[in-house]
Amino acid sequence: MARARLSFTTFNLLNLNRPGLPLYKSSKPWTLEEYDAKVDYTARQLRSLRSDVYGFQELWHGDALVDVLSAAGMEQTYTALVPPGHDGKRIVCAGAVKSEILTGDPEWIENFPDDFILKSGGDDEQTSDIAVSVTRFSRPVLHVRIRPVASSPAIHVFVCHFKSKAPTQVFREPWYDKSVHSPYAEAIGAGLSTIRRTAEATALRMILTKLMKGTNDPVVVLGDVNDGLLSNTLNILTGQPRYLMGFQTGGGDTDLYTAQTLQQYRSTRDVYYTHVFQNERESLDQILVSQEFYDNSRRRIWSFKDLVVQNDHLNFDHHRDLGTNDHGVIRATFEFNPLKTAAEDATR
Repeated sequence: MARARLSFTTFNLLNLNRPGLPLYKSSKPWTLEEYDAKVDYTARQLRSLRSDVYGFQELWHGDALVDVLSAAGMEQTYTALVPPGHDGKRIVCAGAVKSEILTGDPEWIENFPDDFILKSGGDDEQTSDIAVSVTRFSRPVLHVRIRPVASSPAIHVFVCHFKSKAPTQVFREPWYDKSVHSPYAEAIGAGLSTIRRTAEATALRMILTKLMKGTNDPVVVLGDVNDGLLSNTLNILTGQPRYLMGFQTGGGDTDLYTAQTLQQYRSTRDVYYTHVFQNERESLDQILVSQEFYDNSRRRIWSFKDLVVQNDHLNFDHHRDLGTNDHGVIRATFEFNPLKTAAEDATR
């Protein structure tokens, strides 16, 4: 008997807004022709990947996602996850889920946890004080629950988008003195972006730990984290789990495992990249899963099947003409294959 399968896709939409509506100050609105090309490309990707759950970044307008689902022929079977009244004035994370597996209402998390704090007097007398005052996510994090198998626990899905590596523009700041700061503006801006991204990873890690610690709730994080597999951003977010080999079993209660690494264990070489900038190929987009999706975990419910990265379009820069986005689109697929201990836990 074939095992039930479950697939997740993370997809950066490259500022999907309705035609004519403003984007960033440095970006022109999409023309009708460009918008139609974006909808067509995005819909073709969705039809090709056929995922059960899609996590999107850079959605400006809820109606634009409805247009995509309609163009893909998915409007009757999928539910679009968009904040009420999302009308093209701000950017959020969004989603699309097969309606039959959706449970409960989605929520968008804007503020960091109340007990979030990044402040220290230093580890020793040579280290000066540090304090970070970031209090909310740059892009609200989507949280939704799904139940693909009635006898198995609901799965918590988070969709995130952390601050980019692009240097924060500081020339408008009241403290900015062009004669003094201009030579260092790029370095200062890059430092600020890194600090903000690190704070966002820490805040989401706190939310995940509170949810996962001492429970067997399956968790999946889909996102453009704007950092690579070995970055401190990923280290914070995942908890740096130990990947077991052979017949070893274990698993971390609050750890997350990258689908990228799970795929690398199945591959003879690493061909995974999701973003190209100045000829540098990086993996900025991630699918992270809790121990309930990890083959070597004693709490395994879902087994890793495969991972697909759609990234050929990154070799061409003219995304406006082609309707393409500037990130790879990633799908990870799992099979329902619970160990006895996990199945017993699910019925308690």
